[in-house]
Amino acid sequence: MTRVRAALEAAQYAKCDLVARKLGLAAGMRVLDVGCGWGTFALHAARTYGAHVVGVTVSAEQAGYAGDRMRVCGVADLVDIRVQDYRDIDDGPYDAIASIGMAEHVGTDQLPGYAGTLHALLRDQGRLLNHAISRRPGPPATFSRTSFIDRYVFPDGELQTLATMVGALEDAGFEVRDVQALREHYTATLRAWLSNLDAAWSQAVAASTPARARIWRLYIAGSALGFSSNRLGVNQVLAVKTGHRGRSDMPATRTL
Repeated sequence: MTRVRAALEAAQYAKCDLVARKLGLAAGMRVLDVGCGWGTFALHAARTYGAHVVGVTVSAEQAGYAGDRMRVCGVADLVDIRVQDYRDIDDGPYDAIASIGMAEHVGTDQLPGYAGTLHALLRDQGRLLNHAISRRPGPPATFSRTSFIDRYVFPDGELQTLATMVGALEDAGFEVRDVQALREHYTATLRAWLSNLDAAWSQAVAASTPARARIWRLYIAGSALGFSSNRLGVNQVLAVKTGHRGRSDMPATRTL
């Protein structure tokens, strides 16, 4: 399990750094982390690049943990963690925005407003990196509040196709510059999580309940199958808010 954990930590670092490099982060830049979770990307952006980060989450528990993490790691002067809905942010513009695993919770009907809000919060030539799970093209599955995922794991979560996400960003005024699919990476990650969970099963049960541990084991195993079989995807969409006469300040060629 130690080797698996080390591999996961290296992969987590690589994921955060890929996002940071796509955003072109540098010291002093003002960065918004939408749906900052437990603060991993905000910490990386501040500690590795010297960026000033605002991280927002609607979870008070996440915000408390992330704020403590920034203080322990010595970057509290660079990171502001807030309990705040992204629609209520009013202190733009930002130089860059990262949205990692958050758009899945926005909902199709709210997607135009989501994209428009992030566009308005960026300065001209500012970049957005939208990292989100996607479903396959075609009519969506019939929504049911009694489905396993919605009932036990992600209430009110809704996946979009890649085309829907790109279309919403373009309709909001973004220029989409790059799309990278990371589906196979998620398969490997989920299998590593499952291995760790099985190896620490008694601890997981003690920390929650036997039923909850079984729910998460089923969710992780099913998700690994979904990604490996191409029923689910995950994509990073890099977009820019162009300025006067289409100025983007983007590299002339793809470097990542």
